[in-house]
Amino acid sequence: MSCANCALRIGTFVKTVPGVAEGSVNFADKSLKVEFIPEETTPAEIRKAVRTIGYDLIIDEANSQELKEEAQQQLVKKIRINTIGSAAFSIPLVIISMFFMDVPRANYIMLALAAPVVFWFGRQFPVSALMQLKHQSANMDTLVALSTGIAFFYSAFVTFLPGVISKAGIHDHVYFEASAVIITFILLGKLLEEKAKANTSSALKKLIGLQVKSVVMMTPDGMEKEISVSDVVPGDILLVRPGDKIPVDGVLDSGSSFVDESMITGEPLAVEKMINSRVFAGTINQKGSFRFRAEKTGDDTLLAQIIRMVKEAQGSRAPVQRLVDKIAGVFVPAVISIALISGIIWYFSGADNALTHSLLAIVTVLIIACPCALGLATPTAIMVGIGKGADNGILIKDAESLEIALKVNTVVLDKTGTITMGEPVVNNIIWNRNTDKEETSIILHAIQKNSGHPLAEPVVRYLENSGIKSSLPDVNIESIPGMGVKAVLKDEEYFIGNKKLLGENKIIPEGGTESLADQWQKEGNSVSYFTDKKNVIAVISVSDRIKATSREAVDELHKMGIEVHMLTGDNDASARAIASEAGIDHYLAEALPQTKHDYIKKLQEQGRIVAMAGDGINDSQALAQADVSIAMGKGSDIAMDVAKMTIISSDLRKIPQAIRLSKMSVRTIRQNLFWAFIYNLIGIPIAAGILYPFTGFLLNPMIAGAAMALSSVSVVSNSLKLKLKEL
Repeated sequence: MSCANCALRIGTFVKTVPGVAEGSVNFADKSLKVEFIPEETTPAEIRKAVRTIGYDLIIDEANSQELKEEAQQQLVKKIRINTIGSAAFSIPLVIISMFFMDVPRANYIMLALAAPVVFWFGRQFPVSALMQLKHQSANMDTLVALSTGIAFFYSAFVTFLPGVISKAGIHDHVYFEASAVIITFILLGKLLEEKAKANTSSALKKLIGLQVKSVVMMTPDGMEKEISVSDVVPGDILLVRPGDKIPVDGVLDSGSSFVDESMITGEPLAVEKMINSRVFAGTINQKGSFRFRAEKTGDDTLLAQIIRMVKEAQGSRAPVQRLVDKIAGVFVPAVISIALISGIIWYFSGADNALTHSLLAIVTVLIIACPCALGLATPTAIMVGIGKGADNGILIKDAESLEIALKVNTVVLDKTGTITMGEPVVNNIIWNRNTDKEETSIILHAIQKNSGHPLAEPVVRYLENSGIKSSLPDVNIESIPGMGVKAVLKDEEYFIGNKKLLGENKIIPEGGTESLADQWQKEGNSVSYFTDKKNVIAVISVSDRIKATSREAVDELHKMGIEVHMLTGDNDASARAIASEAGIDHYLAEALPQTKHDYIKKLQEQGRIVAMAGDGINDSQALAQADVSIAMGKGSDIAMDVAKMTIISSDLRKIPQAIRLSKMSVRTIRQNLFWAFIYNLIGIPIAAGILYPFTGFLLNPMIAGAAMALSSVSVVSNSLKLKLKEL
């Protein structure tokens, strides 16, 4: 594809294929995204259709990325050879035209030097133009082929039939050097553009480079066996040595180490891994060796999901692109019309050498017009922006959410797992003074170990970390809805539950214990009482602590002028305490999934642009309603599927970073479009000769060729500047 017009034409044509519902082409990364009905058409049929209009496709297969990179390298190599060859012939051509025009048969020597440039090194332009003409279309190649062709054939006519030109009273100057130098400049611009475009997808290449080809599997008899990563199935035990990349997602089975997860989460510090810790494909083991059990393999790994999401996002189209598409659709025909009109005006102007001026005006207008800059303005900025997000652990699903995020003025946060750790921990256990702490600890461990209550697990973990493990027989557990559990152990009855459970069993806590429990509840902790039939044995305080970075993130959002709200299913006391600790002014407690959805809808009805961040299945309804939905990466797959952005590390500080990234990306898109439009709006009239009546200035076609080449390169370079900016 040579310009945005090509991309638009392919996308429009693909939609005419029976069975295709939608088709769009990303000019920057040369990808075609198609929605089709498998019963009515196939990728092979779509490729066949695309070939009929002069293009080709690599169908997405296992090695499609390698094939695409190979094709890109071949294209760059081909352009480089043509650029060098073209320059080798153009340099002596320019020297002759400037200093040796009076040598015998100079015109014939220049014709001999220009012909290889126009018809061999620059053959892609006329070949593509003829292909477009065959299908009643036009693109940038049409403009280049017309302008250089007119300059060359006019000069050839002057060379072979000089008398005819002289008799007509027209200056018999030739423009061989213009036709050759224009092609050289455009080829050089294309070479720089392709190299720059390759850098826009460096983040994706980096992610793909994290994938492992082979892995060491432990056989049932304890032997090590090297196998392909594609042969790994869930349940396999795999060995990872220091310095190795982790091949698939799984859970540590034995050993311990520190793992560098920065390539996925964007967090620089290595994470300690012990037995039962989760590890992810593409991360790098730093110190110790360990074995882990494979859980997710192939396309199910987090890394594969990230690669797929980044690919799709970089190929997506921002809403602003629709305007560019409309302009691209009429750009080339409009430029050809302007060139012809300016040529006619010059011819009938009565100026000296009117035909020469007419010819130069047509050539220069055709050359300076650049649909490429327009076509590259949006997709290159999106590719770099989404790639930068991926480098920082922020996955953006599509260009639309990247464009909307900068308008966000309200952020709604789920509490559990988003603001808080999502893992309740025991803050304190106060034991009755008259109790044998060691014996009752063992009983408490035995009961909680067999209880299915959500608050039992942190108590078990706390006791085991304190060295308590019960060797007691199974406990008979009976659940008491809304209050707790009753346990029978060695014919003794015990209870673990809330204050209501005490009242039901006429157990009265000590005054000091009760006031302490009330204080804990005010602070947002969950309080459980452990009792026998008569007395309170212990009071347990459990809470879900807020993440160390949550307060910092909320403060940062406030500084950006963004209102922060919190939603939670917890009781009001707990919600108030967490909101106060995190610095959040607005909260809603005891919220059900529908309540969360309605809360966001109400904010939107007030004219607010809402971003919602959550990590659970119960958040998916609210996420779908929000203008920008953000999933915290260690949450449920459903939340990640619904959300338009995913924060892989679950660090809330990434939300203000994502909003800043959106602002920077959209600013870059606007800059690109501004310069692309201004370049064409100013360049085309100057090329047509609008300044000549006032200043006597006419633009040289060779300068026009250089300007056209540089316009595309400048747009891509401006997009690449995004990489250097801090989030």
